[in-house]
Amino acid sequence: MSSTPQNSNLPIIFGLTLMVVMGVSSIMPVLPLLARELQAPVETIGLVLTGFTLPGIFLAPVAGILADRYGRKKVLIPSLIIFGLAGAACGLAQTLSDLLILRFIQGIGAAPLGVLYTTIIGDLYKGKERTRIMGLNAGVLGMGTAIFPALGGLLGELGWHWPFFLPLVALPLCYAVLKHLNLPEPESKQDLKSYFKSAKEIVQSKQAVALFAVTLLTFFILYGPIVTFFPVLADTSFDVPPSAIGGLFGASSLATALASALIGKLSRWFSERTMLCVGHVLYIISMILIPLTPHYWWMFIPICTFGLAQGFNFPNLTTLLTSLAPIEQRAAVMAVNGTVLRLAQTISPMFFTLVFWIGDLSAVYYAGAALSAFMLYITLARVSSTLHH
Repeated sequence: MSSTPQNSNLPIIFGLTLMVVMGVSSIMPVLPLLARELQAPVETIGLVLTGFTLPGIFLAPVAGILADRYGRKKVLIPSLIIFGLAGAACGLAQTLSDLLILRFIQGIGAAPLGVLYTTIIGDLYKGKERTRIMGLNAGVLGMGTAIFPALGGLLGELGWHWPFFLPLVALPLCYAVLKHLNLPEPESKQDLKSYFKSAKEIVQSKQAVALFAVTLLTFFILYGPIVTFFPVLADTSFDVPPSAIGGLFGASSLATALASALIGKLSRWFSERTMLCVGHVLYIISMILIPLTPHYWWMFIPICTFGLAQGFNFPNLTTLLTSLAPIEQRAAVMAVNGTVLRLAQTISPMFFTLVFWIGDLSAVYYAGAALSAFMLYITLARVSSTLHH
């Protein structure tokens, strides 16, 4: 495929990436405010995230199979519509139960998006160019997770409802996908039984299992100590407003964008596996430093260290995953990873809430450091540096 259609697709791919992070990043700064105004205990904050991520556990595999069999766009378009409309409806909720139901519906639309944006990059690019584009896309993801918390924090000053209206931008993106997204759709001649057999062989390989484990631990760390409990730490220990919480999340995401932008250049000298290990070490450092930091704005150092870890980790992880399968099974592989990801997003807030009940906020971060160390062990022991394109 020529570079022109590939390059013209990039803004749409980046838009899909931004939708993936919007559903959580934009509302993180208002979670404590939301809990107070809806008169919900602080430990129930995680349910707002769990309700959104839960559908992905079951629907990501379905989305991957449908995308492999019938095409990417036929799955993307209804997903964007559901994501946008249900997301905006969340802003009209009057009770926590109403909000959780609407978040669940929004999560139905979000589940395929998390599978397909990396799948499409895998479809369009190969080799080190794939690594470079994954890095650029992770940079966009980082920028999104910088902009959305800051924007969500500012909107949160007007009321907790306002950040929930942001997903309406998915509707014009849906039109762009329909009219302007150009990509090679799978042309599988396999019957369904052969398709499942081929996909099963790939996802059960040692490399795939190790990478799925890294995904699980990555999102355990992100959605526990950072997404769920950092706003709690900032609110209870430092008494800062939503905009200040969003500001630090934004700084972290800028660090992610910076590291991700360097991936393409660094891939000339370092393997994806090596860069993964660098990310894991940075996770450990960040988790240890956060509970030891005495003043809120000094949190800039460990939070940005976490952002750098994300920048080294995620694009290299997705590059290795998309390289495991040909186009006919690629969405299925990414769907399994999406299920693992959503499982981590769903279980992590509950797991770390249990850690918080048993210990305290410091225990949450030391548990995160232990999981980061285990992730480093898996990558060193089980992940190969060799890519199969």
